[in-house]
Parts: sequence; C-alpha cells; structure tokens
Amino acid sequence: MPSLTVDGARTRAAALTVHSYDVDLDLTRGDRTFGSTTRIVFSATSQSSFLDVKPDELTSVTLNGKPADVAGLSDGRLALTGLTAENELVVVASMAYSNDGEGLHRSVDAADGLTYLYAMSFLDAAPRIFACFDQPDLKAPYKVKVTAPPEWIVLGNGAATQVFPGRWELAETQPLSTYFVTLVAGPYHQLLAEHDGIPLGLVSRQSLAEALDREAEDIFTVTGQAFDEFHRLFGYRYPFGEYHQAFVPEFNAGAMENPGCVTFRDSMVFRSAVTDGERSSRARTVVHEMAHQWFGDTVTMQWWNDLWLNESFAEYMAHRVSTAATRYTDNWIDFAFIRKWWGLQADQRSSTHPIAADAVKDALASLDDFDGISYAKGAAVLKQLASYLGDDVFLAGVRAHITSNEFGNATFADLVAKWTEAGAVGLDDWARNWLRTPGLDTISAERTPTGIKLRRTTPADHPADRPHQLTVGGYDENGRGVSVPVLLNADEVEVSLDPSVAVVIPDAADDTWAKIRLDAESLGRLTEVLPKIEDGVTRAVILNSIRDATADGELDPKLGFEVLLAALPAETSDLAVSALVGWAQTRLLGGYLPYEPYRGQLAAVLRERLATAPAGSSLQLMVLRAFIRLTDDADLLRGWLAGEGVPEGVTVDADLRWLITLQLARLGAVGDAEIDAELERDHSSEGVVHATRCRAALPTAEAKERAWNQIMTDAGLANYELYAACEGFWYPEQLELTAPYVERFFAEIAGTEKMRTGWVVAQSAALAFPVYDVDERVVGLAADLTADESVSAGIRRSVGDRADDLKRALAIRAAYPGN
Repeated sequence: MPSLTVDGARTRAAALTVHSYDVDLDLTRGDRTFGSTTRIVFSATSQSSFLDVKPDELTSVTLNGKPADVAGLSDGRLALTGLTAENELVVVASMAYSNDGEGLHRSVDAADGLTYLYAMSFLDAAPRIFACFDQPDLKAPYKVKVTAPPEWIVLGNGAATQVFPGRWELAETQPLSTYFVTLVAGPYHQLLAEHDGIPLGLVSRQSLAEALDREAEDIFTVTGQAFDEFHRLFGYRYPFGEYHQAFVPEFNAGAMENPGCVTFRDSMVFRSAVTDGERSSRARTVVHEMAHQWFGDTVTMQWWNDLWLNESFAEYMAHRVSTAATRYTDNWIDFAFIRKWWGLQADQRSSTHPIAADAVKDALASLDDFDGISYAKGAAVLKQLASYLGDDVFLAGVRAHITSNEFGNATFADLVAKWTEAGAVGLDDWARNWLRTPGLDTISAERTPTGIKLRRTTPADHPADRPHQLTVGGYDENGRGVSVPVLLNADEVEVSLDPSVAVVIPDAADDTWAKIRLDAESLGRLTEVLPKIEDGVTRAVILNSIRDATADGELDPKLGFEVLLAALPAETSDLAVSALVGWAQTRLLGGYLPYEPYRGQLAAVLRERLATAPAGSSLQLMVLRAFIRLTDDADLLRGWLAGEGVPEGVTVDADLRWLITLQLARLGAVGDAEIDAELERDHSSEGVVHATRCRAALPTAEAKERAWNQIMTDAGLANYELYAACEGFWYPEQLELTAPYVERFFAEIAGTEKMRTGWVVAQSAALAFPVYDVDERVVGLAADLTADESVSAGIRRSVGDRADDLKRALAIRAAYPGN
C-alpha cells in the first residue's frame, strides 16, 4: 500500500469533515479473522475521495444507500465517487488478526492456552481493524460495539458495558484521530480503583494475575499522583472519562497513549525480582503516557512531522512529574545515562535529522524519525526552553495551547504563538537553531591563570547559534564540588572558577544538549576523583563524555575502559551499572577493543563488586545480571541453577534462571535438552521467548541455521520470538561460526518486508545485523543495501545506523592499533 503523503492528506482533509464512526467488531469467528462493520458519517466538498481499508476480504461497501464496487479496492485504498454534501458509508469486511503487534493482535498464552487481543492503530494500522479516513487531522467521535466470547472482558476508548453475555457497547468518545482507537479483549485479569472521581483499571493476562495483584498498589499510586500533578500544571482536567491501563502481550513499543485505555507491554508487570531503576522506568512510562492525554490526545498534531512534539513533551514531563510527584527520584540520572545517550548517538549518525522537520515526508517515512532525537533530544531542548522562558511563561503557553485547540489539531507554530502571547521573545531564532538544525555542539573547558574558559564549537556540517544555560562544576581530590551558573551564548565565555581544582565538568547538572569534553588535567585525575563524586547526574555527565569521546576516536578506548573499571567498584546506582556495562558489551568489547582479555577483566571487577554490594539490594541484582552476561565460569553458573553457592540475598527466580541459561548456551555448556528442561519449568509465553533466544545462542551449525530460518523465512513467528532469535544469534566469540551469515544477512533481509509489516520490519533488521563483524567488507555491503531504494526505508535506516557504528569501530581500531 502506498503511504499517505502530506499533500494527499491535506487534499483529503480539505474535502472531508468526518462526523462520526460506528464500528461493530465480531471476535467470535475463529482464530484467523474477525468481522468488522464500519458506519462513517461525513460531509464532503468534493465528489471524490478515497477510503483506507486493509481487509482479508471486503464483503460490501454501501455509499448513501447504494452498493459500491468492492473490486475497486487497490493497495488498501478504495476510491469513492459520487459523494454528496452529506454522506453515510457502510463497510462490511473480514479482517485478519495479526501477530506483529499492529492491527488487532492475537496472542495465545503458552501458560494456559488462553487467547488475548489488543488493537494497535498507530500510524497506518487502523485500516487493518476498521475502514476509515486514516490521517491524524480527520478526528471524529467513535461508538464501538463488540461481540466476544461471553467469558471475556472488553475495554476501549469509551466506557464499556456488557449489554448481554458476549455483547459489549462502548460509550461514544470525544473526537479522536484514527491512530488512537484501541480495543482490549480477552479473559483478562482486571483490578478497579478510583482517584479524584476518575475510574481507574488495570488488566493483565491471567497467568500474570498474581504479579499484577502484587504490583497494583504501586501502579495505582503513581497514576493518582501523576493525575494530581498534571491537573495542577495544566489547569485542565483529564477529559476522557475512565482511565484503564492494559498490560498486553507481545507489544512492540513501551506503551501507547490511547485515550481512556493505555496499552503497555506486559513485561512491566514484574513476575520476577527487578531493580529500583526498572520500577522507576515503569513509573516514568505511566507518567509519559498520561502526559499524552493532554499533549497528543486532547490536542493532536496536524501531520506526522510534529510527532516529535508529542513525544518530546511527554518525555520531558515524564521525568519532571515523576520527580516532583512520585517516590521515584532518580529520573534525571536515568535520562542522562540511558535516554540522553540514546539520543546523542542518533544525533551523530548519518541519519540525524532536525527535531522539528518540515512536513515533506509521507506517513511511513515519518516513522524513520521516531528515534532518540524525537524523544530524548526534544525533551532536553524543552527542558532548556523551560529554563530559558521561565516556568510561568512556559506553562502559560502550554495551557493556552490545550484550551484553544481541545479535541482538534494543531502545529508547533500554534504552540510557539501561545508562548509568544504569554511573553516569550526570540522564539523563531531559538527554534531555528535548536529545533530545525540537526547536530549538537561540543562544549569544552580550558584552564587559564585566573579561571576557566568555556568553549562552544558548532558542527561544521550543521552550523547554528545555540545558547546553552548550564552550570560548570569544579571538584577537588575528595570529590567535593562547587558549581557556577553560565549562559554560554558565544563561542567563548569566561567562568569564575578556581583553575586549580582537580576536575572541571562543563554542564555538571546535565542541563543542555551537547558533547562534553574534559581537559587533559581533569582526565588525568578522573579515575581518582570520579568514584568520590556523590551526585549521580554529574557522574553520568562525566561517563557520557568518556563514552562519546571514545566513540569519536578522541580518547583511547583502553583509557575509557580503565575509567569504567574505576567507576564500577564505587558505583551505587543500578541505572549506572546497567548503562556502563551495556556500553562495554555493545561497543567496547569486540567493537573498539578485542573481546579478550578485556571481557575477563570486566567480569573480575563485577565479581568483586558482587561481593561488596548489599545483599538483597537493587544494586546487587544489577551487578549479578551484568556478571552473568560476561562470565565464562560455566561451573559457577550451573551451580547457581542447582541452588549451590548462590550469593546471599539473591533468589534464582524464573527470569534469572533464563539469563544464566542464555550465558551457558553461548558458552556451549548446555544444549537443546537443557533448554527444553528450563521451558518445562517455565512453560509461559515469557519462557517460550527466552527459550528461543537461548536456542539461537547455541554455538552449533544446526542451531544457527534453525534460528536464521526463523528470522528470514518464518512469517508466522510472533514478534517477540522473532526479536529473541535475532538477539541470540550473534556473539563475539562465535564469529567463525556465524561468518557465513554475514553476506546472507545483506542478501536476505530485504525479503522480510514481503512477509512482515510495520514496526517489526525495521526492528528485526536492526537486531539481526552482524554488529560484531567489524570489517570494511561489511560496511561496503551495508552501503550497497542502503543505496538500493527498492528496499524498505525502515530496513535501510536500520542497516545504515548499524553501519555507522561499524565505521566508528573501524576508525578507532585504526587510531589505536596497539589495543
């Protein structure tokens, strides 16, 4: 199906006004298809337009009481002719369930054989569920009716009522964009509550009922606290009635902000022990999706180029509101170590793009920019803007934007106008430099006889004049610091800070978006001073600088590794341990540095840290996981599976058993029989996914060929199992075994678009890329594929991004050959 262009959307929006949708779904027709009847009432100023519908079989179309030719359906579009001023369109179709996380996704829980459904309409998936005019600026109210097995419950955007067994009616909604329409149906376990007059609900699979009961208090508490804070900040009450949060199986994204019924991946219902950081991350996701109820749902972008604003705003608010209103206060540490690092890498790849792009891309191509720039960079820039404008002006503009555009569509220019009315000045220049120019500045410090000189260097290929409001920190040999606020609005600014301090940190509070570089004297003292700095955000700024300077080839990766080893013994944040060891695994080991002996050194440091981490603590759990992923001590791991020698405070629960089994599989210390035995212990859907990953990791030719066939040819494989097969396939110590698959990847990956759609196509291409084969030949193969415009844009984007990472690794190896 050709993706909708912005010009096509503007033409249709000018011609049509949609008054209402009535959707009737029959979920009792078997395990392959469901019935879908859609009645659309709309006005038209043109005699012709087109409808979006992607059926398994289009049964009938009736326009103003007269049958239309269903044979006119082509590539998901049905031409409509003979339109009048007022129209009624009725479309009857049989739709196919999906297993890719989009459309109406059907999942059978391996634990008990129960079937669960959820609808994901994002971007262009709504026509796989119901006939519609599928673009964000044709909003309309929805009434939905559902026929389902009588033992099921049904949820959606409007309050659901079971009018008789198996028949449900959902209350009419406020005007919604098509991509917000959802349905959750199945024998879900449900918990209900209320906060400030808002009915609340949680649902999960029955096999997660015990876990949801255990987690519900925390989720409900965060939900209520976030509602209170958003009502205070925006001065506008949540407008969509009930608020359900559905934790659904095999969900691609973290969550989706469907008004009234937010869907989340159900791994957030923790069935095993998790870290404080993971609980904090769940809270931020809850708050992020709630922010969308105002910014995105009440006021929706006019076209996909402003999707960044929805996501950047929700990302910024998630960190701000979680910090202000909930018990989770490590949000800005997470932002620095994880979210910001994600965005910093994206902003330095060849695929970098402005935060706010022009409306030139079609709908599907807009998804390519759904990345760390749209989320993390945008959030960092909005944080800068709030500081620049002052909170009163910032919030006044947001409030006016919501109230003046409620239940309609708006653009970023509309929001800028509201900020300007609230008292902001100079926003056009600010937006041009920060939002419409890609890339990031480099901020460095130089010691002078009397103080510190702060330098701003703009990227040559994306020049801009970006002001940075930040603080410069100076730290003595004991890690004690002082900070100086600075407005860096020129290429050089003098800072009144004692130049004799041991370490100087530009942007010590992580207030701006830039590459931070440390002076030589600070670098020389870093392994001594870094472990003594108490502020977790400042430590993140330092370590991000080390990671980035290493990636740029400005810092010997061996020195970067030494800083990592120095930081870990004293690090108390599980978020930091996760980020740093993740960097070592995905970039340093086997990428910038040889896998051995550095893997062994890191594993030894983690083993020592495991001995000193408080028993039963979140830190202990994260260090333990990191150690398991890196150790080659198969006997120790086998002993832990058998309950022997397990560290005090650790419970070897289901997910930890699978992590141990995965490492044993990589080492060749277990085989299919042992994996089958683990699956017998944990015969859940989660267990099936873990087993798939473990089987793909086995160092045998048979295992690799089996996994490869799943990745490249199995159209029926559910999305999570597909991702697991990709994740298990490549391993630094299996390069010889997997060498034949490198060229096969580039020859075969384009074909996966013919059997899969949407998100999963690009995601599987990224996960299946041969990341550990650091060779010019691979870069060349990637260049050939990305230049082939017959290949899916999502695949080309994923391959191009991975190739950029390989180019960096090659450059670093050339610059530091002695490692």
